[in-house]
Amino acid sequence: MWYNTKAKELLGIDYPILQGPFAGNLSTVELTATVSNLGGLGGYGAYTLSPQEIYEVDKQIKAATDKPYNINLWVSDHDIPDGGLTDEQFEKTKALFKPYYDELGIPLPEKPAPFQSRFENQLQVILDVKPKVFSFMFGVPSDDVLEQFRRSGIVTVGAATTLDEAIFLESKGVDMIIASGFEAGGHRPSFLTNAEASVTGTFVLLQLMREKIKTPIIAAGGIADGKGVAAALTLGASAAQIGTAFLAVDESNALPIHREMLFSDAAKYTTLSRAYTGRLGRGITSRIAKDIIGKESNILPFPLQTTFISPLRKAALDQQKWDMILFWGGQISPILKHTKAKELMYSLIEETTAYFNDLKS
Repeated sequence: MWYNTKAKELLGIDYPILQGPFAGNLSTVELTATVSNLGGLGGYGAYTLSPQEIYEVDKQIKAATDKPYNINLWVSDHDIPDGGLTDEQFEKTKALFKPYYDELGIPLPEKPAPFQSRFENQLQVILDVKPKVFSFMFGVPSDDVLEQFRRSGIVTVGAATTLDEAIFLESKGVDMIIASGFEAGGHRPSFLTNAEASVTGTFVLLQLMREKIKTPIIAAGGIADGKGVAAALTLGASAAQIGTAFLAVDESNALPIHREMLFSDAAKYTTLSRAYTGRLGRGITSRIAKDIIGKESNILPFPLQTTFISPLRKAALDQQKWDMILFWGGQISPILKHTKAKELMYSLIEETTAYFNDLKS
């Protein structure tokens, strides 16, 4: 059967269908558990959580499912230079964004406080709570850390946006590698070169990786239905990871307007932009994302840009100025159909099964 892949065996799941783990407070225990309970692999993006919050979330997931699930962290959690943020850089950013703050009638924020990396402390929690799967992006943990995960029996999954990144991940002994195509919503998890130079499509990247590495591959980006899952498996993927379609269901923590936008005509148009966080990410095209093209040098490094723009985002939401907000979403959004996680999972399984049954008949 189509679902008898290496991923099913490694991850201990019934179907090689993974829910993308959303960072930025977009994941929920309910969504993670629902996908896992229905035979897929639910995922929880914990990048923004403190170690104690990760403990609490993990406890809640374990109470909601006895099936495998994935917790995701970001290896590189900031892009701030050693000298910190200069006053000169901050003044340039303020000048660039002042018209938008003025339009919303709110003051420009103060210079963001220095950022303290928390990845090392977060890692210890993952080793303590032992989820079946630990996925990571924006780099690779140290060899010592990966060895600790191996000894703990935790499956490791890294994200690649280029063939070079996939080869590097394989050289580190990662158990599975995500082929993250540029169609995907959210941040581009590039780490060997800049994200703008790492924009290969999912199915091209999948085929390149299939030729050059032996590690099982998870296809991600531009997949939202059973035909997409079947296409990924046909091209040699061991599993498909689905992000935007799960972000759009009621069980995610996306705002109601965010989910509404993913089902609207606006979702036909998406943009890769650094304007909202300082890192390149895909969302539904906004006025600010278009305006900032070519002015990226005046954007604060990640995640200080997120802090800086947070008041603007809140005011735009309050004033219903949707064109000033980047709602995360992938290029596949216009084909989304389901608003319930259970219905989406059933549909993915049924459509993929039907596709492969048709091939046999």
